[in-house]
Amino acid sequence: MENPYIPYPVVIDDIKIATEDKSLKTFKFVFLNKQDEKKFSLYKAGQFAELSIPGIGEIPIGIASSPVEKGFVKFTVFKTGVVTSHLHNMKVGDIMGIRGPLGNWYPWDMLKGKNVVIIGGGFAFTTLRSSIIYMLDPANRSQFGNIDVVYGARTPGMLLYRDELYEWETRDDINMHITVDGTNDSDWKYNVGFVPAIVEKKAPKADLNTYAIVCGPPIMIKFTEPALKKLGYNEKQIIMSLENRMKCGIGMCGRCNIGKELVCKDGPVFTLEEINKTPKEY
Repeated sequence: MENPYIPYPVVIDDIKIATEDKSLKTFKFVFLNKQDEKKFSLYKAGQFAELSIPGIGEIPIGIASSPVEKGFVKFTVFKTGVVTSHLHNMKVGDIMGIRGPLGNWYPWDMLKGKNVVIIGGGFAFTTLRSSIIYMLDPANRSQFGNIDVVYGARTPGMLLYRDELYEWETRDDINMHITVDGTNDSDWKYNVGFVPAIVEKKAPKADLNTYAIVCGPPIMIKFTEPALKKLGYNEKQIIMSLENRMKCGIGMCGRCNIGKELVCKDGPVFTLEEINKTPKEY
């Protein structure tokens, strides 16, 4: 059995500034060993991994690339602490490590044949990008019904993957509802308002064939829940990713527990029904 604490060596192949304030960067990694790439490529949209920098530390980050994108893996990283600050200062060609894939994923087998509503806020849109790319892939698109996306950020310049957002908007097989909290941009042609409010206005009403996937900051998740319930979604139809408080990634340190559930091991993906059976900590 392989040691789960030993990361796969990777090289930074590309770095892109993701937001106008430069607080988020998207890193493209290529595995140094083909066998490592083959093992990691089995990940599913919704999983995360540990980015590991020798002598500095490691951080759990949702995988932004999609399983249908081959030969590399992407992560969008918010500069917020020691490890992320060090990573933001690294250059193309630098070598570090990735440990994973870790956690569970969105229930793709169950979602086949269903309408899917994707709801995201801020920099938590990473695994949702992975999911959208996966569903829109020509080999997969026919397996899903209608796809609606509600995604918001504080300002237009803080939206992630802007080129892809606008590309998706031109397609006729996905409905995009982009929003910002506020803007002074007179050319802004999309929604203005917090994500929960836009969900209530623009998301489709629930039927037995429709499910919602929600990933974002805790405050967004908190207020999106009642908005979805107003639209008729029950607790089994609301799927959430709780990407918070994770540390070791394999359930050993216990830092991410909510009651008996370990977010990094039993999650990070839970239905609202499952979450409501845990202590009210989230």
